[in-house]
Amino acid sequence: MFRSEEVRKLAPEMDPLRLGMGWKLSDLDKPKILVESTFGDSHPGSAHLLEFVDLACQGVAEAGGKAARYFSTDICDGQAQGHDGINYSLASRDMIANMVEIHNNATPFDAGVFIASCDKGLPGLLMGIGRTNLPAVVVTGGVMEAGPDLLTLEQIGAYSAMCQRGEISEEQLTYYKHNACPSCGACSFMGTAGTMQVMSEALGLALPGSALLPATCQDLRDVARKAGRQAMKLAEMGLTARDIVTKKSFENAIMVHAAISGSTNAILHLPAIAHEFGIEIDADTFERIHKNAHYILDVRPAGRWPSEYVYYAGGVPAIMEQLRGILHLDVLTVTGKTLGENLDDLKNSDYYETCASYLKKTGLKREDIIRSYDQPIGDKGTIAILRGNLAPEGAVVKHSVVPAEMHQAVLRARPFDCEEDAIAAVLAHDIRPGDAVFIRYEGPKGSGMPEMFYTTEAISSDEELGKSIALITDGRFSGASKGPAIGHVSPEAAEGGPIALVEEGDLIQIDIPARVLAIVGVKGERKTPEEMDAILTERRAAWEPKPARYKSGVLKIYSEHAVGPMKGGYMK
Repeated sequence: MFRSEEVRKLAPEMDPLRLGMGWKLSDLDKPKILVESTFGDSHPGSAHLLEFVDLACQGVAEAGGKAARYFSTDICDGQAQGHDGINYSLASRDMIANMVEIHNNATPFDAGVFIASCDKGLPGLLMGIGRTNLPAVVVTGGVMEAGPDLLTLEQIGAYSAMCQRGEISEEQLTYYKHNACPSCGACSFMGTAGTMQVMSEALGLALPGSALLPATCQDLRDVARKAGRQAMKLAEMGLTARDIVTKKSFENAIMVHAAISGSTNAILHLPAIAHEFGIEIDADTFERIHKNAHYILDVRPAGRWPSEYVYYAGGVPAIMEQLRGILHLDVLTVTGKTLGENLDDLKNSDYYETCASYLKKTGLKREDIIRSYDQPIGDKGTIAILRGNLAPEGAVVKHSVVPAEMHQAVLRARPFDCEEDAIAAVLAHDIRPGDAVFIRYEGPKGSGMPEMFYTTEAISSDEELGKSIALITDGRFSGASKGPAIGHVSPEAAEGGPIALVEEGDLIQIDIPARVLAIVGVKGERKTPEEMDAILTERRAAWEPKPARYKSGVLKIYSEHAVGPMKGGYMK
Protein backbone atom coordinates (compact mmCIF):
# COMPACT_ATOMS: atom_id res chain seq x y z
CA MET A 1 0.00 0.00 0.00
CA PHE A 2 1.24 3.50 -0.81
CA ARG A 3 2.18 5.68 2.16
CA SER A 4 -0.49 8.27 1.34
CA GLU A 5 -3.21 5.60 1.51
CA GLU A 6 -2.14 4.53 4.99
CA VAL A 7 -2.42 8.09 6.26
CA ARG A 8 -5.68 8.66 4.39
CA LYS A 9 -7.31 5.91 6.46
CA LEU A 10 -6.24 7.69 9.65
CA ALA A 11 -7.62 11.09 8.60
CA PRO A 12 -11.28 10.92 7.49
CA GLU A 13 -11.26 14.68 6.81
CA MET A 14 -8.67 14.26 4.06
CA ASP A 15 -11.07 13.17 1.30
CA PRO A 16 -13.66 15.95 1.76
CA LEU A 17 -10.96 18.60 2.04
CA ARG A 18 -9.36 17.45 -1.21
CA LEU A 19 -12.71 17.35 -2.95
CA GLY A 20 -13.25 20.89 -1.70
CA MET A 21 -10.27 22.13 -3.70
CA GLY A 22 -11.46 20.56 -6.93
CA TRP A 23 -10.15 17.01 -6.85
CA LYS A 24 -12.29 14.36 -8.55
CA LEU A 25 -13.50 11.26 -6.75
CA SER A 26 -11.20 9.19 -8.97
CA ASP A 27 -8.20 11.25 -7.78
CA LEU A 28 -8.60 10.14 -4.20
CA ASP A 29 -7.41 6.60 -4.85
CA LYS A 30 -4.37 7.55 -6.94
CA PRO A 31 -0.76 7.71 -5.73
CA LYS A 32 -0.06 11.22 -4.46
CA ILE A 33 2.99 13.09 -5.77
CA LEU A 34 4.34 16.25 -4.13
CA VAL A 35 5.53 18.81 -6.70
CA GLU A 36 7.55 21.30 -4.66
CA SER A 37 9.21 24.30 -6.28
CA THR A 38 10.73 27.67 -5.49
CA PHE A 39 8.40 29.39 -7.97
CA GLY A 40 7.73 33.04 -7.20
CA ASP A 41 8.28 36.51 -8.59
CA SER A 42 11.57 36.69 -6.73
CA HIS A 43 14.19 36.51 -9.49
CA PRO A 44 14.73 35.11 -13.02
CA GLY A 45 15.71 31.72 -11.65
CA SER A 46 12.27 31.16 -10.13
CA ALA A 47 9.81 33.40 -11.98
CA HIS A 48 9.42 30.87 -14.82
CA LEU A 49 9.13 27.69 -12.80
CA LEU A 50 5.34 27.45 -12.67
CA GLU A 51 5.31 26.20 -16.26
CA PHE A 52 7.63 23.35 -15.28
CA VAL A 53 5.50 22.63 -12.21
CA ASP A 54 2.40 22.24 -14.37
CA LEU A 55 4.26 20.07 -16.88
CA ALA A 56 5.50 17.82 -14.08
CA CYS A 57 1.91 17.55 -12.86
CA GLN A 58 0.85 16.53 -16.37
CA GLY A 59 3.50 13.83 -16.36
CA VAL A 60 2.23 12.54 -13.02
CA ALA A 61 -1.34 12.43 -14.37
CA GLU A 62 -0.22 10.62 -17.52
CA ALA A 63 1.35 7.92 -15.33
CA GLY A 64 -1.85 7.51 -13.27
CA GLY A 65 -1.04 9.66 -10.25
CA LYS A 66 -2.34 12.85 -8.68
CA ALA A 67 0.05 15.76 -8.16
CA ALA A 68 -0.18 18.48 -5.53
CA ARG A 69 1.69 21.76 -5.99
CA TYR A 70 3.57 23.25 -3.06
CA PHE A 71 5.82 26.32 -3.06
CA SER A 72 8.79 27.55 -1.02
CA THR A 73 9.96 30.64 -2.86
CA ASP A 74 13.67 31.40 -2.60
CA ILE A 75 15.39 34.76 -2.47
CA CYS A 76 17.94 36.15 -4.91
CA ASP A 77 21.50 36.70 -3.74
CA GLY A 78 21.97 39.23 -6.54
CA GLN A 79 19.09 41.40 -5.32
CA ALA A 80 20.16 40.94 -1.69
CA GLN A 81 23.67 42.26 -2.41
CA GLY A 82 24.93 45.54 -0.98
CA HIS A 83 22.64 45.55 2.07
CA ASP A 84 21.80 43.35 5.04
CA GLY A 85 19.38 41.28 2.96
CA ILE A 86 22.30 39.04 2.00
CA ASN A 87 22.54 37.91 5.63
CA TYR A 88 19.33 35.94 5.09
CA SER A 89 20.68 34.00 2.14
CA LEU A 90 22.28 30.96 3.76
CA ALA A 91 19.59 30.75 6.45
CA SER A 92 16.96 30.62 3.70
CA ARG A 93 18.45 27.33 2.47
CA ASP A 94 17.68 25.67 5.79
CA MET A 95 14.21 27.20 5.92
CA ILE A 96 13.40 25.75 2.49
CA ALA A 97 14.54 22.34 3.74
CA ASN A 98 12.28 22.80 6.75
CA MET A 99 9.32 23.55 4.49
CA VAL A 100 9.91 20.39 2.44
CA GLU A 101 9.83 18.41 5.68
CA ILE A 102 6.67 20.18 6.84
CA HIS A 103 4.85 19.88 3.50
CA ASN A 104 5.60 16.18 3.12
CA ASN A 105 5.20 15.02 6.69
CA ALA A 106 2.05 16.99 7.48
CA THR A 107 0.26 15.41 4.50
CA PRO A 108 2.45 12.47 3.44
CA PHE A 109 3.12 11.81 -0.23
CA ASP A 110 4.33 8.79 -2.17
CA ALA A 111 7.03 10.57 -4.20
CA GLY A 112 8.09 14.07 -5.15
CA VAL A 113 9.26 16.23 -8.02
CA PHE A 114 11.43 19.10 -6.79
CA ILE A 115 12.00 22.11 -9.05
CA ALA A 116 14.47 24.98 -8.55
CA SER A 117 17.26 26.77 -10.38
CA CYS A 118 19.42 28.66 -7.97
CA ASP A 119 21.86 29.08 -5.11
CA LYS A 120 19.80 28.25 -2.03
CA GLY A 121 16.65 26.79 -3.59
CA LEU A 122 18.37 23.70 -4.98
CA PRO A 123 20.46 22.95 -1.86
CA GLY A 124 17.39 23.54 0.32
CA LEU A 125 15.27 21.12 -1.71
CA LEU A 126 18.09 18.55 -1.78
CA MET A 127 18.42 18.80 2.00
CA GLY A 128 14.67 18.33 2.34
CA ILE A 129 14.77 15.30 0.03
CA GLY A 130 17.46 13.69 2.17
CA ARG A 131 15.59 14.45 5.37
CA THR A 132 12.23 13.07 4.22
CA ASN A 133 13.69 10.22 2.12
CA LEU A 134 10.96 10.37 -0.51
CA PRO A 135 11.31 8.77 -3.93
CA ALA A 136 12.33 12.02 -5.62
CA VAL A 137 13.26 13.53 -8.98
CA VAL A 138 14.91 16.95 -9.23
CA VAL A 139 14.21 19.27 -12.16
CA THR A 140 16.67 22.12 -12.52
CA GLY A 141 15.19 25.29 -14.00
CA GLY A 142 17.92 25.90 -16.55
CA VAL A 143 20.09 28.92 -17.27
CA MET A 144 19.39 32.25 -18.90
CA GLU A 145 20.85 33.22 -22.23
CA ALA A 146 23.88 35.46 -22.39
CA GLY A 147 23.36 39.09 -23.40
CA PRO A 148 24.96 41.11 -26.20
CA ASP A 149 28.60 40.16 -26.83
CA LEU A 150 28.07 37.25 -24.40
CA LEU A 151 27.49 39.65 -21.50
CA THR A 152 26.72 37.78 -18.27
CA LEU A 153 25.62 39.00 -14.86
CA GLU A 154 28.82 38.25 -12.93
CA GLN A 155 30.53 41.02 -14.91
CA ILE A 156 28.25 43.67 -13.36
CA GLY A 157 30.13 43.74 -10.04
CA ALA A 158 33.39 44.47 -11.83
CA TYR A 159 31.77 47.08 -14.06
CA SER A 160 30.20 48.73 -11.01
CA ALA A 161 33.61 49.00 -9.30
CA MET A 162 35.13 50.31 -12.55
CA CYS A 163 32.40 52.97 -12.73
CA GLN A 164 33.07 54.05 -9.14
CA ARG A 165 36.76 54.39 -9.99
CA GLY A 166 35.88 56.45 -13.08
CA GLU A 167 37.14 53.85 -15.55
CA ILE A 168 33.82 53.54 -17.38
CA SER A 169 30.88 55.93 -17.59
CA GLU A 170 27.56 55.70 -15.81
CA GLU A 171 25.93 55.27 -19.23
CA GLN A 172 28.09 52.23 -19.98
CA LEU A 173 27.25 50.68 -16.61
CA THR A 174 23.55 51.30 -17.21
CA TYR A 175 23.75 49.57 -20.59
CA TYR A 176 25.40 46.54 -19.02
CA LYS A 177 22.79 46.41 -16.26
CA HIS A 178 19.93 46.62 -18.75
CA ASN A 179 21.25 43.78 -20.92
CA ALA A 180 22.91 41.27 -18.59
CA CYS A 181 19.76 39.18 -17.95
CA PRO A 182 17.89 38.74 -21.24
CA SER A 183 15.72 35.80 -20.11
CA CYS A 184 14.62 33.72 -17.14
CA GLY A 185 16.85 31.00 -15.74
CA ALA A 186 19.85 30.87 -13.45
CA CYS A 187 22.74 33.23 -14.19
CA SER A 188 24.71 32.05 -17.21
CA PHE A 189 28.04 31.31 -15.55
CA MET A 190 29.31 28.56 -13.29
CA GLY A 191 28.33 30.28 -10.08
CA THR A 192 26.63 28.56 -7.19
CA ALA A 193 23.35 28.18 -9.09
CA GLY A 194 24.98 26.51 -12.08
CA THR A 195 27.19 24.45 -9.80
CA MET A 196 24.25 23.12 -7.80
CA GLN A 197 22.35 22.28 -10.99
CA VAL A 198 25.33 20.16 -11.99
CA MET A 199 25.58 18.67 -8.49
CA SER A 200 21.90 17.63 -8.61
CA GLU A 201 22.58 15.58 -11.72
CA ALA A 202 25.97 14.33 -10.51
CA LEU A 203 24.34 12.99 -7.32
CA GLY A 204 21.93 10.98 -9.46
CA LEU A 205 18.77 12.84 -8.47
CA ALA A 206 18.12 14.68 -11.76
CA LEU A 207 17.44 13.00 -15.08
CA PRO A 208 20.57 12.46 -17.22
CA GLY A 209 21.46 15.47 -19.34
CA SER A 210 18.94 17.78 -17.67
CA ALA A 211 21.20 20.26 -15.83
CA LEU A 212 22.15 23.64 -17.32
CA LEU A 213 19.68 23.48 -20.21
CA PRO A 214 18.74 26.91 -21.54
CA ALA A 215 15.60 27.88 -19.62
CA THR A 216 13.89 28.90 -22.86
CA CYS A 217 14.37 25.62 -24.75
CA GLN A 218 11.72 22.98 -25.41
CA ASP A 219 14.07 20.25 -24.19
CA LEU A 220 13.70 21.46 -20.59
CA ARG A 221 9.92 21.35 -20.86
CA ASP A 222 10.16 17.75 -21.99
CA VAL A 223 12.37 17.01 -18.97
CA ALA A 224 9.78 18.44 -16.55
CA ARG A 225 7.02 16.28 -17.98
CA LYS A 226 9.23 13.20 -17.97
CA ALA A 227 10.16 13.90 -14.34
CA GLY A 228 6.52 13.64 -13.32
CA ARG A 229 6.24 10.25 -15.00
CA GLN A 230 9.52 9.10 -13.45
CA ALA A 231 8.41 10.09 -9.95
CA MET A 232 5.46 7.74 -10.37
CA LYS A 233 7.81 4.93 -11.42
CA LEU A 234 9.97 5.51 -8.35
CA ALA A 235 6.90 5.46 -6.12
CA GLU A 236 5.82 2.14 -7.62
CA MET A 237 9.35 0.74 -7.24
CA GLY A 238 9.65 2.06 -3.68
CA LEU A 239 13.08 3.46 -4.63
CA THR A 240 13.76 6.31 -2.21
CA ALA A 241 16.34 9.08 -2.33
CA ARG A 242 18.54 7.36 0.26
CA ASP A 243 18.51 4.19 -1.83
CA ILE A 244 20.07 6.25 -4.64
CA VAL A 245 22.39 8.72 -2.90
CA THR A 246 25.37 7.15 -1.15
CA LYS A 247 28.88 8.18 -0.10
CA LYS A 248 30.05 7.18 -3.58
CA SER A 249 27.41 9.49 -5.11
CA PHE A 250 28.91 12.42 -3.20
CA GLU A 251 32.41 11.45 -4.26
CA ASN A 252 31.23 11.47 -7.87
CA ALA A 253 29.72 14.91 -7.36
CA ILE A 254 32.96 16.28 -5.92
CA MET A 255 34.95 14.84 -8.84
CA VAL A 256 32.60 16.65 -11.20
CA HIS A 257 32.85 19.78 -9.04
CA ALA A 258 36.61 19.80 -9.55
CA ALA A 259 36.20 19.26 -13.30
CA ILE A 260 33.90 22.27 -13.69
CA SER A 261 35.76 24.61 -11.28
CA GLY A 262 32.56 24.79 -9.26
CA SER A 263 31.61 27.41 -6.70
CA THR A 264 33.24 27.35 -3.26
CA ASN A 265 29.71 27.44 -1.84
CA ALA A 266 29.42 23.75 -2.71
CA ILE A 267 31.71 23.19 0.28
CA LEU A 268 28.85 24.55 2.37
CA HIS A 269 26.03 22.85 0.52
CA LEU A 270 27.27 19.32 -0.19
CA PRO A 271 28.22 18.59 3.46
CA ALA A 272 24.85 20.01 4.59
CA ILE A 273 22.99 17.85 2.04
CA ALA A 274 25.06 14.80 2.98
CA HIS A 275 24.21 15.38 6.65
CA GLU A 276 20.51 15.11 5.82
CA PHE A 277 21.19 11.82 4.00
CA GLY A 278 23.03 10.50 7.06
CA ILE A 279 26.39 10.68 5.28
CA GLU A 280 29.50 12.54 6.44
CA ILE A 281 31.24 14.72 3.88
CA ASP A 282 33.73 17.33 5.08
CA ALA A 283 36.36 19.70 3.77
CA ASP A 284 38.97 16.97 3.83
CA THR A 285 36.86 15.01 1.35
CA PHE A 286 37.06 17.97 -1.05
CA GLU A 287 40.80 18.33 -0.45
CA ARG A 288 41.45 14.65 -1.08
CA ILE A 289 39.46 14.53 -4.33
CA HIS A 290 40.49 17.94 -5.66
CA LYS A 291 44.21 17.54 -4.96
CA ASN A 292 45.12 16.06 -8.34
CA ALA A 293 41.80 16.42 -10.15
CA HIS A 294 41.60 17.52 -13.78
CA TYR A 295 39.80 20.81 -14.45
CA ILE A 296 38.29 20.61 -17.94
CA LEU A 297 35.40 23.09 -18.30
CA ASP A 298 36.15 26.42 -19.98
CA VAL A 299 33.18 28.36 -18.62
CA ARG A 300 32.89 31.65 -16.73
CA PRO A 301 33.80 32.99 -14.23
CA ALA A 302 37.06 31.04 -14.45
CA GLY A 303 36.81 30.44 -18.21
CA ARG A 304 35.60 32.04 -21.41
CA TRP A 305 32.07 30.89 -22.21
CA PRO A 306 28.57 31.30 -20.71
CA SER A 307 27.13 28.23 -19.03
CA GLU A 308 24.37 27.74 -21.62
CA TYR A 309 27.19 26.45 -23.84
CA VAL A 310 27.72 23.47 -21.51
CA TYR A 311 24.55 21.83 -22.80
CA TYR A 312 25.55 22.53 -26.38
CA ALA A 313 28.81 20.65 -25.74
CA GLY A 314 27.01 17.63 -24.29
CA GLY A 315 26.12 18.75 -20.78
CA VAL A 316 26.98 16.94 -17.58
CA PRO A 317 27.04 13.54 -19.37
CA ALA A 318 29.84 14.76 -21.67
CA ILE A 319 31.81 15.92 -18.60
CA MET A 320 31.22 12.56 -16.92
CA GLU A 321 32.35 10.72 -20.04
CA GLN A 322 35.71 12.48 -19.72
CA LEU A 323 35.84 11.43 -16.05
CA ARG A 324 34.54 7.93 -16.72
CA GLY A 325 37.75 6.22 -15.65
CA ILE A 326 37.60 7.70 -12.12
CA LEU A 327 33.86 7.85 -11.38
CA HIS A 328 31.86 5.25 -9.46
CA LEU A 329 29.79 4.00 -12.40
CA ASP A 330 27.83 1.51 -10.30
CA VAL A 331 25.88 4.09 -8.30
CA LEU A 332 22.09 4.11 -8.75
CA THR A 333 20.24 7.11 -10.22
CA VAL A 334 16.63 8.27 -10.53
CA THR A 335 16.29 6.34 -13.78
CA GLY A 336 16.49 3.16 -11.72
CA LYS A 337 19.68 2.38 -13.62
CA THR A 338 23.32 2.91 -12.74
CA LEU A 339 25.35 5.91 -13.82
CA GLY A 340 27.30 3.73 -16.24
CA GLU A 341 24.10 2.43 -17.82
CA ASN A 342 22.77 5.98 -18.19
CA LEU A 343 25.93 7.13 -19.96
CA ASP A 344 25.74 4.17 -22.33
CA ASP A 345 22.05 4.83 -23.05
CA LEU A 346 22.78 8.44 -23.96
CA LYS A 347 25.51 7.40 -26.38
CA ASN A 348 23.01 5.10 -28.08
CA SER A 349 20.33 7.82 -28.29
CA ASP A 350 20.14 11.09 -30.24
CA TYR A 351 21.12 13.13 -27.14
CA TYR A 352 24.58 14.17 -28.33
CA GLU A 353 23.31 14.91 -31.84
CA THR A 354 20.70 17.25 -30.37
CA CYS A 355 23.37 19.03 -28.32
CA ALA A 356 25.61 19.31 -31.39
CA SER A 357 22.85 20.99 -33.37
CA TYR A 358 22.89 23.85 -30.85
CA LEU A 359 26.69 23.93 -30.69
CA LYS A 360 26.99 24.34 -34.45
CA LYS A 361 25.31 27.75 -34.22
CA THR A 362 28.09 29.04 -31.93
CA GLY A 363 30.91 28.17 -34.32
CA LEU A 364 32.73 26.33 -31.52
CA LYS A 365 33.85 22.75 -31.15
CA ARG A 366 32.97 20.59 -28.16
CA GLU A 367 36.58 20.61 -26.95
CA ASP A 368 36.51 24.43 -26.89
CA ILE A 369 34.11 24.12 -23.96
CA ILE A 370 34.72 20.68 -22.44
CA ARG A 371 38.37 19.69 -22.69
CA SER A 372 39.48 16.08 -22.78
CA TYR A 373 40.63 14.53 -19.53
CA ASP A 374 44.12 14.12 -21.03
CA GLN A 375 44.36 17.80 -22.05
CA PRO A 376 42.89 19.63 -19.06
CA ILE A 377 43.00 23.32 -18.26
CA GLY A 378 44.64 22.30 -14.98
CA ASP A 379 45.51 19.08 -13.19
CA LYS A 380 45.67 20.16 -9.56
CA GLY A 381 41.97 20.60 -8.91
CA THR A 382 40.36 23.99 -8.33
CA ILE A 383 39.69 24.12 -4.57
CA ALA A 384 42.21 23.93 -1.72
CA ILE A 385 41.68 23.67 2.04
CA LEU A 386 44.22 25.80 3.92
CA ARG A 387 45.11 25.33 7.59
CA GLY A 388 47.40 26.89 10.16
CA ASN A 389 47.23 28.98 13.31
CA LEU A 390 44.85 31.38 11.54
CA ALA A 391 42.46 28.62 10.44
CA PRO A 392 42.85 25.54 12.65
CA GLU A 393 39.65 24.02 11.26
CA GLY A 394 40.38 25.13 7.72
CA ALA A 395 39.68 27.81 5.12
CA VAL A 396 38.70 27.58 1.46
CA VAL A 397 40.36 29.06 -1.61
CA LYS A 398 39.42 28.58 -5.26
CA HIS A 399 43.01 28.57 -6.44
CA SER A 400 42.08 28.15 -10.11
CA VAL A 401 41.05 31.83 -10.18
CA VAL A 402 43.82 33.19 -7.91
CA PRO A 403 46.65 35.07 -9.67
CA ALA A 404 49.93 33.15 -9.57
CA GLU A 405 51.52 35.99 -7.56
CA MET A 406 49.18 35.25 -4.64
CA HIS A 407 49.71 31.49 -4.42
CA GLN A 408 52.64 32.11 -2.07
CA ALA A 409 52.88 35.43 -0.25
CA VAL A 410 53.45 37.12 3.10
CA LEU A 411 51.12 40.10 3.52
CA ARG A 412 50.32 42.82 6.07
CA ALA A 413 47.01 42.43 7.91
CA ARG A 414 44.31 45.08 7.49
CA PRO A 415 41.41 43.83 9.65
CA PHE A 416 37.81 45.07 9.35
CA ASP A 417 34.84 43.89 11.37
CA CYS A 418 32.30 44.26 8.54
CA GLU A 419 32.31 44.28 4.75
CA GLU A 420 31.11 47.87 4.40
CA ASP A 421 34.27 49.27 5.98
CA ALA A 422 36.50 46.98 3.94
CA ILE A 423 35.06 47.85 0.53
CA ALA A 424 35.17 51.56 1.37
CA ALA A 425 38.89 51.23 2.10
CA VAL A 426 39.47 49.36 -1.18
CA LEU A 427 37.62 51.89 -3.31
CA ALA A 428 39.30 54.82 -1.52
CA HIS A 429 42.74 53.33 -2.30
CA ASP A 430 43.44 53.01 1.42
CA ILE A 431 44.42 49.41 0.68
CA ARG A 432 47.87 49.07 -0.84
CA PRO A 433 49.82 46.26 -2.54
CA GLY A 434 51.03 43.76 0.02
CA ASP A 435 47.95 44.09 2.26
CA ALA A 436 45.75 41.24 3.49
CA VAL A 437 42.21 42.60 3.86
CA PHE A 438 40.34 40.79 6.63
CA ILE A 439 36.55 40.84 6.87
CA ARG A 440 35.46 39.07 10.04
CA TYR A 441 32.38 38.50 12.20
CA GLU A 442 30.64 37.49 8.97
CA GLY A 443 30.40 33.72 9.64
CA PRO A 444 27.15 31.81 10.36
CA LYS A 445 27.08 32.83 14.03
CA GLY A 446 28.35 36.33 13.37
CA SER A 447 25.91 37.62 10.77
CA GLY A 448 24.45 34.64 8.88
CA MET A 449 27.50 34.18 6.60
CA PRO A 450 26.82 36.62 3.75
CA GLU A 451 28.95 36.61 0.62
CA MET A 452 31.64 39.23 0.07
CA PHE A 453 30.82 39.72 -3.60
CA TYR A 454 31.32 43.44 -4.06
CA THR A 455 34.62 43.47 -2.18
CA THR A 456 36.02 40.59 -4.22
CA GLU A 457 34.91 42.26 -7.44
CA ALA A 458 36.41 45.59 -6.40
CA ILE A 459 39.73 43.84 -5.75
CA SER A 460 39.84 41.49 -8.74
CA SER A 461 38.82 44.26 -11.18
CA ASP A 462 41.64 46.51 -9.93
CA GLU A 463 44.67 45.82 -12.14
CA GLU A 464 47.14 46.56 -9.33
CA LEU A 465 45.37 45.17 -6.27
CA GLY A 466 44.04 42.05 -7.99
CA LYS A 467 47.56 40.61 -8.14
CA SER A 468 49.08 42.06 -4.98
CA ILE A 469 46.63 41.70 -2.07
CA ALA A 470 44.35 39.02 -0.63
CA LEU A 471 40.90 39.03 0.94
CA ILE A 472 40.51 36.73 3.96
CA THR A 473 37.14 36.24 5.67
CA ASP A 474 35.03 33.94 7.83
CA GLY A 475 32.20 34.82 5.45
CA ARG A 476 31.71 33.27 2.04
CA PHE A 477 31.92 34.31 -1.59
CA SER A 478 29.59 34.49 -4.52
CA GLY A 479 29.94 31.66 -6.99
CA ALA A 480 30.82 34.43 -9.45
CA SER A 481 33.82 35.54 -7.41
CA LYS A 482 37.33 35.34 -8.72
CA GLY A 483 40.68 36.66 -7.58
CA PRO A 484 42.78 36.34 -4.40
CA ALA A 485 40.02 35.43 -1.95
CA ILE A 486 40.12 33.01 1.00
CA GLY A 487 36.89 32.30 2.86
CA HIS A 488 35.10 30.12 5.40
CA VAL A 489 37.96 30.73 7.88
CA SER A 490 37.19 28.48 10.83
CA PRO A 491 36.57 28.77 13.70
CA GLU A 492 34.82 32.03 12.86
CA ALA A 493 35.42 35.28 14.72
CA ALA A 494 32.12 35.18 16.61
CA GLU A 495 33.28 31.92 18.22
CA GLY A 496 36.65 33.40 19.16
CA GLY A 497 38.55 31.87 16.28
CA PRO A 498 42.06 33.20 15.58
CA ILE A 499 40.69 35.46 12.84
CA ALA A 500 39.18 37.54 15.66
CA LEU A 501 42.66 38.02 17.13
CA VAL A 502 44.35 39.43 14.02
CA GLU A 503 45.72 42.97 14.52
CA GLU A 504 46.82 45.70 12.15
CA GLY A 505 50.28 44.97 10.75
CA ASP A 506 50.35 41.25 11.55
CA LEU A 507 52.21 39.25 8.92
CA ILE A 508 50.01 36.70 7.15
CA GLN A 509 51.48 33.76 5.28
CA ILE A 510 49.55 32.30 2.35
CA ASP A 511 50.98 29.17 0.78
CA ILE A 512 48.43 27.44 -1.43
CA PRO A 513 50.72 24.62 -2.64
CA ALA A 514 51.59 23.78 0.99
CA ARG A 515 47.95 24.42 2.09
CA VAL A 516 49.02 26.94 4.77
CA LEU A 517 47.25 30.02 6.16
CA ALA A 518 49.03 31.41 9.22
CA ILE A 519 49.91 34.46 11.26
CA VAL A 520 53.72 34.57 11.20
CA GLY A 521 54.58 38.02 12.54
CA VAL A 522 53.53 41.12 14.46
CA LYS A 523 53.87 44.77 13.40
CA GLY A 524 55.78 43.69 10.32
CA GLU A 525 58.32 41.60 12.26
CA ARG A 526 58.59 37.82 11.75
CA LYS A 527 58.11 35.62 14.82
CA THR A 528 58.88 31.98 15.52
CA PRO A 529 55.90 29.59 15.76
CA GLU A 530 56.43 29.39 19.51
CA GLU A 531 56.45 33.18 19.84
CA MET A 532 53.25 33.45 17.77
CA ASP A 533 51.54 30.83 19.92
CA ALA A 534 52.36 32.84 23.03
CA ILE A 535 51.17 36.10 21.45
CA LEU A 536 47.88 34.54 20.31
CA THR A 537 47.33 33.00 23.74
CA GLU A 538 47.75 36.44 25.30
CA ARG A 539 45.39 38.03 22.77
CA ARG A 540 42.81 35.31 23.30
CA ALA A 541 42.78 35.93 27.05
CA ALA A 542 42.00 39.59 26.40
CA TRP A 543 39.39 38.95 23.67
CA GLU A 544 35.73 39.59 24.45
CA PRO A 545 32.92 38.30 22.23
CA LYS A 546 30.74 40.84 20.51
CA PRO A 547 27.09 41.03 21.58
CA ALA A 548 24.80 38.86 19.48
CA ARG A 549 23.87 40.83 16.36
CA TYR A 550 20.29 39.53 16.15
CA LYS A 551 17.90 39.63 19.09
CA SER A 552 14.87 38.08 17.37
CA GLY A 553 13.65 36.43 14.19
CA VAL A 554 15.10 33.96 11.72
CA LEU A 555 18.68 35.16 11.94
CA LYS A 556 18.67 34.85 15.73
CA ILE A 557 17.53 31.23 15.38
CA TYR A 558 20.03 30.54 12.62
CA SER A 559 23.03 32.14 14.34
CA GLU A 560 22.31 30.23 17.55
CA HIS A 561 22.04 26.83 15.87
CA ALA A 562 24.35 26.93 12.83
CA VAL A 563 27.42 24.71 12.78
CA GLY A 564 30.72 26.10 11.51
CA PRO A 565 31.49 26.99 7.89
CA MET A 566 33.69 23.96 7.26
CA LYS A 567 30.91 21.62 8.40
CA GLY A 568 28.28 23.10 6.07
CA GLY A 569 26.70 25.89 8.11
CA TYR A 570 23.50 23.87 8.64
CA MET A 571 21.33 24.24 11.73
CA LYS A 572 21.77 21.49 14.30
